[in-house]
Amino acid sequence: MKKRSFLKSFNYATNGLVQTFKTERNMRIHFIIAGAVLVMALIFEFSKLEFISLFGAIVLVLFAEMINTALEYAVDAAVGEYHPLVKLCKDIAAGAVLLTAFYALFVGYLLFYDRLVPAGENFFGVIHRNPIHLTIIAISLTVLLIIALKSRYSKHRGTYFQGGTVSGHAAISFLLATIISFNTQDLLVISLAYVLAILVSESRVEGKIHKPIDVFYGGILGILIGILIFSIFGN
Repeated sequence: MKKRSFLKSFNYATNGLVQTFKTERNMRIHFIIAGAVLVMALIFEFSKLEFISLFGAIVLVLFAEMINTALEYAVDAAVGEYHPLVKLCKDIAAGAVLLTAFYALFVGYLLFYDRLVPAGENFFGVIHRNPIHLTIIAISLTVLLIIALKSRYSKHRGTYFQGGTVSGHAAISFLLATIISFNTQDLLVISLAYVLAILVSESRVEGKIHKPIDVFYGGILGILIGILIFSIFGN
């Protein structure tokens, strides 16, 4: 009896995994990426601990996606109609998936960077190595601050990635322009980078997505983070 019960439970669990894979596009994408990453890990001969870290990150993303899917089905079945709290519940569950995906991306970055960069340099020849680590940290910090500022000051004006008190597009574009200015002495390249940042910011105002003060705040934020990260840690 216990054996049959166990087998039934196993079959139900397997059915849940298969159904999620069949019905959820994001789950299929996760599986494809996971398969490609595991093949690369075999090619680069990861150690046992590296495999454990990589596999743990993959399982965490798949687990979060399945919980998110199950929660959506349960809420839809229980409520059956639109409600603001239902939307919030789904958004929070999707945010959990996004968080685990960022974690998996960070783990993959740490594990593959030292292997892929030398391989790329050997293939393309001698390439100037830009401070990629600092750039990724600066962009991540900027995105986190944008979300924090929008959640605190937007007052329901726009979403975390469109509209709101601080322009994320302006912040990222001016951050990248500032990073470029720290990594080249060519005034033309620096000027063009800031011109592009200005054009990106202007397009947000022209499209009536942001007010001029929003892109101003975003530009200042991006410049300050770029100067802070690269002046302190870039030497």
